[in-house]
Amino acid sequence: MADEGIEVRHEKACRSHDGGRCNCKPTYRASVWSNRDRRRLRKSFPTRAAAKSWRQDALVALRQGELRAVKTVTVKEAAAAWLEGAREGSIRNRSGSPYKPSAIRAYEKELRLRVLPAFGSRRLSDLARNDVQDFVDRLGRDGLSASSVQCSLLPLRAIYRRAIQRGEVAVNPCTGLDLPAVRSRRDRIADPTEAAALLAALPATERATWATAMYAGLRRGELRALRWENVNLAAGVLRVESGWDDVEGEIAPKSREGRRTVPVAGVLRDVLVEHRMREGRDRGFVFGRTASDPFVSDTLSKRAAKAWKAAGLAPITLHECRHTFASMMIAAGVNAKALSRYMGHHSIVITLDLYGHLMPGNEDEAAGLLDAYLARADTAARVAQLGGAA
Repeated sequence: MADEGIEVRHEKACRSHDGGRCNCKPTYRASVWSNRDRRRLRKSFPTRAAAKSWRQDALVALRQGELRAVKTVTVKEAAAAWLEGAREGSIRNRSGSPYKPSAIRAYEKELRLRVLPAFGSRRLSDLARNDVQDFVDRLGRDGLSASSVQCSLLPLRAIYRRAIQRGEVAVNPCTGLDLPAVRSRRDRIADPTEAAALLAALPATERATWATAMYAGLRRGELRALRWENVNLAAGVLRVESGWDDVEGEIAPKSREGRRTVPVAGVLRDVLVEHRMREGRDRGFVFGRTASDPFVSDTLSKRAAKAWKAAGLAPITLHECRHTFASMMIAAGVNAKALSRYMGHHSIVITLDLYGHLMPGNEDEAAGLLDAYLARADTAARVAQLGGAA
């Protein structure tokens, strides 16, 4: 039996439209009439019980004069408000950190090119899951790669995540979608011998930048913003305090944990000492074209690629150097918690997801690590002594 004021909304492909049995997950739209506003107030819910509960509360609130019609918000208006909040820093990402300027620009581009042409004039509360699924399917038919399709959804997901939190909508149409699988390639990791060869093949003026990526794991923007004031070669540490954005200039690190202290190994210290002596400065940007002008990423990569081609070596990217650093730290026995801190990850879960496959995972490896530790502690000799005494 139908409930008064409750409308069952089936997905477009549901068999119920042809008189068949429902084979979808319908939503339930509750409605009440407001004499004061001379209009019907509606709200959608994932369950009938939630819709009935809201309707009962809404009828009471109408009688008491506590419920008024809210301004209808379109997807375009919600997107504009979201972008403004993200730029101001009042809207943060899921880790609780402000969105990076580059991320905001990427979201703005996806909204302008794809999302708003499809949904801009639609009411935020009216968009259904099948609408978004049709959008996803159309992008795939238009030839977009799986990763591009998923990137196109990111700003829409962020907008609805905030709308759900604020109680502006009850159903998120971006969940439960059938998305194309992203077949990502595994980033290349250089072993210690190859890493040394790659660095040796570079021009002396470029070597320190790549060595810091390889042996300290800094991100590209962090390398561009690194200052001599934050490098303490005597103590064997460097401090990451900021990153660099092409448009905004110097920016805060990617997350709170991005502001961190990283150990400087002896091999990196030697390269940095040589670099400082060559550049003749101990203040300002470490790798900048000048003390106040950061290096140009594309130029650095092109010069390195040319040098490696001449040496017959496979090229590596700055981001892959960061992965190489993580691999070396794991091989050296650094624990996951410490590695997470050095990498600037906001959660150890990220570190384990990215690099867990590199960590010791079988009995032989684990036994070997324990043997090495006990040997360093000279435990075996003491156990033998105690056994002999017994």
